[in-house]
Amino acid sequence: MPSALPPDGRLLGPAGTAGEPDGDVPREVPAIRLRDARMSFGDRLLWDNLDLDVAAGEFVAVLGPNGSGKTTLLKVLLGLLPLSAGSLLIDGEPARRGSPRIGYIPQQTSADPELALRGRDLVGFGWDGHRMGMSFRRRAVRRRRVHAALAAVEATDYADVAVGRLSGGELQRLRVAQALVGDPAVLLCDEPFLGLDLAHQRTISRLIDDRRRTTSSAVVFVTHEINPVLHLVDRVVYLVNGRFRIGTPAEVMTSEVLSDLYGTDVDVVTVRGRLVVVGAEDDAVPRPGHAVHHVPDRAVR
Repeated sequence: MPSALPPDGRLLGPAGTAGEPDGDVPREVPAIRLRDARMSFGDRLLWDNLDLDVAAGEFVAVLGPNGSGKTTLLKVLLGLLPLSAGSLLIDGEPARRGSPRIGYIPQQTSADPELALRGRDLVGFGWDGHRMGMSFRRRAVRRRRVHAALAAVEATDYADVAVGRLSGGELQRLRVAQALVGDPAVLLCDEPFLGLDLAHQRTISRLIDDRRRTTSSAVVFVTHEINPVLHLVDRVVYLVNGRFRIGTPAEVMTSEVLSDLYGTDVDVVTVRGRLVVVGAEDDAVPRPGHAVHHVPDRAVR
């Protein structure tokens, strides 16, 4: 696969000036630092006393049932929601809305078939979002950055295609490029595999992994299904009912840890190299075509 930073159009620094790729400059601070973080809505507590450092180039998966606070955590990191208590730094700076230090890959959604927006325009929005004005020089930088981002995800063929005509997998590639075009220190991924078949899931995970390995971007990956990225994950943050555990997959994805978090018997088994999380009374072997990261309803309500 091509490098994420093609030499003829390498992604530039946040100020738009030429320089070496981020991966060539060691980061002296964590890409993300949460200290004594608390998040609550009225009487509902999502988490408290959360300390988390995510290093440059680290891949962290955020797991948990619906309503546990996974998406809320992303919104906090994006600067869209303030913490109820505690502190947050992104690449050494306070989190803020529209930070150029963050790239964001949303859930896969279809585009309006009548939408005339081109692929290169969609990717360009990731460059425009935190920059005011557009001088001639900035327009030239923008063109190079968009070209480099499209090449990095092997989507140059979609550059001039209306996004409404693209498949879900093709459109999701453009969203990855949109997240990369600003050369972020942190890449936030919100269930980016939803609606994608296995082949496209593998493609998207490969693109994300290539990015973090070549430029040392930290990855925070919210998902209900860890198996497609299990081989990439360095650590897991598992959120359940106001509690959490942080550690490697081997440390967190165990029957003992998940039973403690959920407050009910949970078994973690391996089926053909894939993790299956089930309740003690459930069949451990998933039906073909069904998600295999599953906890019974009684454990998540």
